[in-house]
Amino acid sequence: MAQKLRITLVRSPIGRSENQRRTIKALGLNKLNKTVEHNDNPAIRGMVKKISHMVKVTEVE
Repeated sequence: MAQKLRITLVRSPIGRSENQRRTIKALGLNKLNKTVEHNDNPAIRGMVKKISHMVKVTEVE
């Protein structure tokens, strides 16, 4: 398992469900192509899985 995950928002949350929009906001993503890094843990992995069609994820050592 990687130490960190680099998450980039690549699709707009417009027209998505409220749960997906809140998940994006909780990850700290607020603009297209914004990238954030989070520690790799099951909670973050679950959030990414819910919005996997809107983000690009890269594992960082």
